Amino acid sequence: MQDRLRELPDLANEKREENKKYFQRLKKRTPKNLDIVVRNIHDKVFEKTDCLSCGNCCKTTSPLFTEKDIQRISKHLRIKEHQFISQYLQRDEDDFWVLQTTPCPFLDTDNYCFIYDVRPKACAEYPHTDRKKFIQLADLTIKNTEICPAVYDIVETLKQKIKIQIGQKK
Repeated sequence: MQDRLRELPDLANEKREENKKYFQRLKKRTPKNLDIVVRNIHDKVFEKTDCLSCGNCCKTTSPLFTEKDIQRISKHLRIKEHQFISQYLQRDEDDFWVLQTTPCPFLDTDNYCFIYDVRPKACAEYPHTDRKKFIQLADLTIKNTEICPAVYDIVETLKQKIKIQIGQKK
């Protein structure tokens, strides 16, 4: 897995322009069954994926924290919300709450999460490849190909499955 994680940013970077063009065409001619197709690919890829052997999302990026996340996690940690914010969070350039540091301070050495049962909604939904209206997250999905090996595999499989329907040449 570590070799794959080292190679992933370069692989994703090599495919970035191709993926952007692919998703632009897919947005113009979105198949009605796209969410079903992507969900099936997602399920198959995650049958073979052990997130605990990777943890790259937790090691390299921060989720966005909602007010509800902050309330729930603070309560779980038995600290006041303002303490949680000052100890762990900061505002990003878009004025969202994000972690001050990476890797995530709640990530244990074995890639288990100390706050898994109360983790932020963004963590619970990551990598967002199984949600409805998948096409609306095209830019995020392209970005996540650099972070998550499963997302990279999902996008590559999707390009093979929905090749002809959007007018790509074989």
